[in-house]
Amino acid sequence: MEEHDDEPKIYLLPNLMTAGNLLCGFLAVLTIFKGMQAIDLVAAKPFYERAMFYIFGACLFDLLDGRLARLGGQESPFGQEFDSLADMVSFGIAPAMLVSRAVLSDLEWPNALDPGGSGITWAIAFIYLLCGAVRLARFNCLARTGSGGPDFRGIPIPMAAGFVASLTYLIISIAEKKDGLTLGLWSYVLALMILGVSFLMVSNITYPSFKKIDLKTKVNIWTLLGAAILLGILIKFQLYAPSVIFIGYLMIPLFRRKSKEKYKEKVS
Repeated sequence: MEEHDDEPKIYLLPNLMTAGNLLCGFLAVLTIFKGMQAIDLVAAKPFYERAMFYIFGACLFDLLDGRLARLGGQESPFGQEFDSLADMVSFGIAPAMLVSRAVLSDLEWPNALDPGGSGITWAIAFIYLLCGAVRLARFNCLARTGSGGPDFRGIPIPMAAGFVASLTYLIISIAEKKDGLTLGLWSYVLALMILGVSFLMVSNITYPSFKKIDLKTKVNIWTLLGAAILLGILIKFQLYAPSVIFIGYLMIPLFRRKSKEKYKEKVS
């Protein structure tokens, strides 16, 4: 096959993982559409839960594509653009649809805010989607100019999507056990969480990228034991594990700030 000089470099394994990311996002959207056709949230719950796991699967593929590209020295502009397009589907459109139908549809607005009774929950979901798109565009611009730095500026959209999906899964599971899937106040809690994570995506708060962690990374025995114990706890408590992971990542800047303050106190 004849090759042209202007053709972008397309590496198989990293882009195959990105394709897996996109597939999971597409399947999540299709599954959410099926849930929307159910008569109530109880009937739709299995579809929404499956969509959440597709989003988690997309997170895994997204993690793998970057790792494989860096390990093999196969990072390319094509891979970067392809990854952003896949992320927009898997971590932008799919979570926005999920929360707008699974949880935010239970929100009741005052007549003054919603006189027609048509519902404005789509606005919250769209704010998340818009901030996600801006986050991806800014990331690509920073990466292209080489001014991004070792950390992420603003929470990455895969982590934001994982946070939204895991919290939705947790809230639905808790509501099912207590109130028979009557979400009530939980809908307002999640709405505030979504607006908060939307702000974090476009903020200048830095989050670790963990790009330096690879197969050659060395740790001491206590770190290994601690990580193994944590992994066991997460496997044991599967209902809470995803939320704990993503909330923990969300809180990293707070712990970093406290560590810096303590260090300054010691120095002074």
